[in-house]
Amino acid sequence: MNENNLVVLREYDSVNDALWDQSILESEGIYSTIRNEIMSAVYVAGVMPAQLVVRKSDIERVQEILSAYAER
Repeated sequence: MNENNLVVLREYDSVNDALWDQSILESEGIYSTIRNEIMSAVYVAGVMPAQLVVRKSDIERVQEILSAYAER
């Protein structure tokens, strides 16, 4: 995958929160990955946040999906 096609959607102090959102996206068939996953777990919150990364072309759909889950 070309890194130029990816954008950081959100940053998380908790890897578990990032993994939760990633699982929601996967259930909708959307590719995502988490940057700094291990480092975020090792360092104190806020030092090395986990980053949820998605394709640029999916950004609007992703925001709609995650907003719908947040409203529940």
